Amino acid sequence: MLKKILGGLAAAILVLVGVIATRPVEYSVQRSATLPVPVDAAFAVVNDLRRWEEWSPWEKLDPQQKTTYSGAESGTGAVVAWSGNDQVGEGQMTIQESKANELVRIKLDFIKPFSSTSTTTFAFKPAEGGTEVVWTMAGTNDFMGKAFSLFMDMDKMVGGDFERGLASMKTAAEAEAKKRAEAEAARVAAEKAAAEKAAAEAAAAAMAAQPAEGGAAVAAPTP
Repeated sequence: MLKKILGGLAAAILVLVGVIATRPVEYSVQRSATLPVPVDAAFAVVNDLRRWEEWSPWEKLDPQQKTTYSGAESGTGAVVAWSGNDQVGEGQMTIQESKANELVRIKLDFIKPFSSTSTTTFAFKPAEGGTEVVWTMAGTNDFMGKAFSLFMDMDKMVGGDFERGLASMKTAAEAEAKKRAEAEAARVAAEKAAAEKAAAEAAAAAMAAQPAEGGAAVAAPTP
């Protein structure tokens, strides 16, 4: 009897292993949104990892998490590492490629609650009404990843976070666009004021250089 039970258990395990082996090796999650801002404003809040706290859907999951930044200030070579509760885990992001107003490609390494590596990309392009942002995460499943996918679909697990993140990114990008517009307006006003001052000074100098009305006085002859 025991042999039959063990044999049945072994057969079930073999079947399960076979099913797991047939699961897809690669996975991809993608969401997109059109933000009502110029492309440079949307790009700015992603290309600077320090600004992710303005819109990332995971930032508020653990207010006590430890975050450290290293490498470049922004763009290629910028790195952020974090360690927090079970909801945020532990990991690191490194910007591997940055094309101004076009693309940010990031290597995402998770350490906890499980080890994994994936590639996250943000693609930007002008669109009717503003800027289209396409957020994609892609990677490969090892055996444990395949087993996990039997019970939890990656798209369902992460897709909602992407949607919330893009909604928050809209607010952050709108604030960035407003700040840039105000800075540009101030710059134009300053240039206009400087030009008007220079024109007034030039006019005053020209007036000062003209002879007095009626010409110069003629000295009377000496008797």
